[in-house]
Amino acid sequence: MSNLTLYHGSQNIIEKPKYGFGKLYNDYGLGFYCTESLELAKEWACPDNDFDGYANQYTLSIDGLKILDLSNEPYTILNWMAILLKFRNFPITSPIAKEAKEYLLDNFYVDVDKYDLVIGYRADDSYFSFARDFISNTISVKQLSKAMELGQLGKQVVLKSKKAFEDIVYIDAELADKTEYYTKRLTRDNNARKEYKEGNIRTTDIKDDIFILDIIRRGLKHGDKIV
Repeated sequence: MSNLTLYHGSQNIIEKPKYGFGKLYNDYGLGFYCTESLELAKEWACPDNDFDGYANQYTLSIDGLKILDLSNEPYTILNWMAILLKFRNFPITSPIAKEAKEYLLDNFYVDVDKYDLVIGYRADDSYFSFARDFISNTISVKQLSKAMELGQLGKQVVLKSKKAFEDIVYIDAELADKTEYYTKRLTRDNNARKEYKEGNIRTTDIKDDIFILDIIRRGLKHGDKIV
């Protein structure tokens, strides 16, 4: 039997996650968002400095679950971008960005609701700047991939189906002190912004790289070689 140990950061102790509850406009739509990192869960449990939070611990049997792992082939950063553009709202004003959004949704979107479990990037506030710059043709595919590593958020695991919710088992909850973990969360996001602004996503082989306008002009789709 294959099991995952998962943590969910919240300002509440959640012994039984409820299927069908939550926010529609999260990274992968409606679902129960977890991480395999206790420290990250504690940070997510403290979105502000008002209240302490909890890192709820669970175990999940993944035997028999249909899993979409966006970090493995044939999926690329472009599939993640299309999913982010589908569910998250952030300002898109330029004509290039609007066309890019439509193109990515038409050609790289993966229907996450067909899966029991989704594994992929998490988008903190700073990441929306990276995504917006990419669809505005300001940064390349490789630069976007490097930018996604700046916050060191790792991957998140999202329960999507009723079956997945039935299989998750609560273990315990560990307190997350707001003073410590809100500061850590804020510092992580600020550091990602700073590194991005300082140009820490440069690539040495830009001539072999590709931008969103190149993707559109070449008519590239999911499954095609990008870089």
